[in-house]
Amino acid sequence: MNVLQVLAAVAVVIFVIARQLRGEPLRGKRLILLPAVLAVVGFAGLGKGGRHLTTTDLACLVISGVIAAGIGAAQGALLRLEPRDGALWSRMPVYGLWLWLALVVSRVVMTVVAMALHAPVAGSSAPILMLLGLNRLGQAAVVTPRALASGVPFAPEKDGRPFDVRGALAGLLGGSGDPSAPGAERPARQPRPTGSYDRSACDGPHDRGRRGRR
Repeated sequence: MNVLQVLAAVAVVIFVIARQLRGEPLRGKRLILLPAVLAVVGFAGLGKGGRHLTTTDLACLVISGVIAAGIGAAQGALLRLEPRDGALWSRMPVYGLWLWLALVVSRVVMTVVAMALHAPVAGSSAPILMLLGLNRLGQAAVVTPRALASGVPFAPEKDGRPFDVRGALAGLLGGSGDPSAPGAERPARQPRPTGSYDRSACDGPHDRGRRGRR
């Protein structure tokens, strides 16, 4: 078991719990990009150190990932969102700590199960960072739609610039984004015909003859 990985995971969990209980501005990068980076780095580290993933390892990791993401979704549903100074603010109620406990217990149980099934990678400390990233992504999957539906913008990033959440999601999903989002290209408006063109085009022979008699 890699002690550094365990210490890093514990430090991240303590940091996240402290910020959630205290409350913090809801920033798009921290909500979406940071968990994605954490999950990718954790997944890339599974094959290091001469470890080889077996079919049993993959099965245990998939189950662990689903559990972690599911608990994250429950955490996202509990997270309280409110506007402060024109931007979103988030805070986790104290009873949300039970979900963090459930995450830890589920990891311990899956470690025991994986070792009993002779899945050394899934039963080691290697998947911890990946599972933590999946847990945060599960929370983001619930919080992001809630935040967008509220109509209150995300808090600016530390550099003072806003993070285009809709654009980032559209890029990840391969879409064109929301035309109403800031910076989105609006469709060109066709020029309206002039009044003289309208009259000449719409007047029929009968109307032109009637104007001539006048």
